[in-house]
Amino acid sequence: MPASRPTPSAHPATATGRTTVRYAKGFTISYAGKYKVITIQSPFEPKAPTVRYLLVPRGAARPAGYPDAQVIATPIRSLVGLSSLHVALADFLGADDLVVGVGSFKYVSAARVRQRIAAGQVYEVGQGKELNNELLVAQHPDLVMATGWPGEGADYFQTLRAAGIPVLINSEWVETTPLARAEWVKVLAALLNKEDLANQKFDAVAREYQRLAALGRRVAKKPSVVVGLPFKDVWYVPDADSYLAQFLRDAGATYHWNRTKAPSGSLALSFEAVAPVALTADYWLQTGSLTTKAALLAQDARYAAFAPVKTGRVFNNNRRTNAQGSNDYWESGAMHPDLILADLLRILHPELLPTGPLRYYQPLR
Repeated sequence: MPASRPTPSAHPATATGRTTVRYAKGFTISYAGKYKVITIQSPFEPKAPTVRYLLVPRGAARPAGYPDAQVIATPIRSLVGLSSLHVALADFLGADDLVVGVGSFKYVSAARVRQRIAAGQVYEVGQGKELNNELLVAQHPDLVMATGWPGEGADYFQTLRAAGIPVLINSEWVETTPLARAEWVKVLAALLNKEDLANQKFDAVAREYQRLAALGRRVAKKPSVVVGLPFKDVWYVPDADSYLAQFLRDAGATYHWNRTKAPSGSLALSFEAVAPVALTADYWLQTGSLTTKAALLAQDARYAAFAPVKTGRVFNNNRRTNAQGSNDYWESGAMHPDLILADLLRILHPELLPTGPLRYYQPLR
């Protein structure tokens, strides 16, 4: 057992049982003998201090050093994921059976986890102010994975930590590219000792994404795109540093706000600010939960003047929505940006890829 603070060392992603971070900016993983250290950057706010986790093999003593780190015994045997993304991480690693709790049953798409919910093997714990601390303390999972939203500080989970339940903050929302978001699977892989599997599967996704992005970036004609719908008179559109803007760049699209940045990752605009762009856009993407043009026009008759409505080029990312209303775009899609990019290329540049069905997107009928 080390007598002093372990010294992390860098290892290539090909090293057995180890991984490295290539795209994500929100976390790091280091190795020191049989111990691992996960550091989460800006878990709650852009200027928030980092949060450190010391991963100790189950049954081993805590090493000296890292007095501020939260200890997690590995490999974890049970996981509560408060976000559907956390379910996607487990599903990607073939660890669905470890999911014993979720924030909401409604927002789960993974088939195996839905089967476990139906069998009564998964409990619902709520989120935010509705988080059921009593149920979590009674069930005592090996780990609760939470989303580090701004305004929700680390002290929010003091009850669970006082009960000896580790809470790991997953801040994938800070990432600005699709591959960086997907790379957060390596955090769960480190907790499960599945780094080799994560390296293999994530590297395959990254290679395919980069292959497709090279096709999109080389196109001569880049159709213009407008995104989203107004919500309570505010039209939120992705800013230049958002992962969706990166998707559009890699798909060979022209995006009006491609150089405009905002602290929150999205721009809060008025209908009047977006309408001139939508009037002449070639495509309109991601129109809420809508599936028909009639439903779109029922929300606002002014949409009829938008060029994509006239040409039938309105596509929504809700093709894989289940009976409970969960949209798999936000779950498995986060782990498969290559498949989302393939959809966008088939929509915007159908000549680039072999003819095939869309996976996450569908045209409004």
